[in-house]
Amino acid sequence: MTKKPFNQNAKYSQALLDIIEPDFIFSSKPLNRLKIKKKININESKNEKLFKLKERISSIENCILKQNAQNLIMGDGDIDSPIMIIGETPGLLEDNENKTFQGEVGLLLKKMLHAINLDFEKTYSTYSINFRTPEDRKPTTQEIKRYSSFLKEHISIINPRVIILFGSTAMEAVTGLNNKISNERGEWKEIILKNKTYPAMITFSPSYLIRFPENKKYSWEDLKKIKQKIQDLKIKI
Repeated sequence: MTKKPFNQNAKYSQALLDIIEPDFIFSSKPLNRLKIKKKININESKNEKLFKLKERISSIENCILKQNAQNLIMGDGDIDSPIMIIGETPGLLEDNENKTFQGEVGLLLKKMLHAINLDFEKTYSTYSINFRTPEDRKPTTQEIKRYSSFLKEHISIINPRVIILFGSTAMEAVTGLNNKISNERGEWKEIILKNKTYPAMITFSPSYLIRFPENKKYSWEDLKKIKQKIQDLKIKI
């Protein structure tokens, strides 16, 4: 016994249809099986998160750094940039201008980035600690640890594809390493935050290179590795 092929074009009486399923509604309109999600403005989302993070940092209590500084230096540049630059701490000029990497330090940083075809304005820059230290001293390990949680949250919000750590304070704040920077620079580190891995390059800070220009040759080696990483990841800026 063979089954008769089902006739898709068969006409059923209304009575039969009522018996099978009385709630059927037939329409000549095609079915839309795609669920359309509302677009989320990523920039607004990041801006909101950054604003809330800044409020948390500004509300910190019993902090000598906060009491000494004029401004909270959050960050500058393109919040959607794939390149995140993290310096050590703001200096006097940065504190006065409420901007990152000013004066001679800023000029040198821009030249360094330009050498590997990066535009400073198209990156995102911030500091390990958001306040200037008294007399520009090196922050203590306790101060670095206190602000590192804010910094790591900052990284997660920006969500870059490459991180450049300028100076030992940035190295310690992000990686937890407190060795000599000369022993750690030039090698890619993997930073894992919220189950996401970020490649980070440790190198000398521009302010250090101004004081010790003989180390620029090492920074150039680091910059070339950063350029290669950008090419390998097919990052376009």
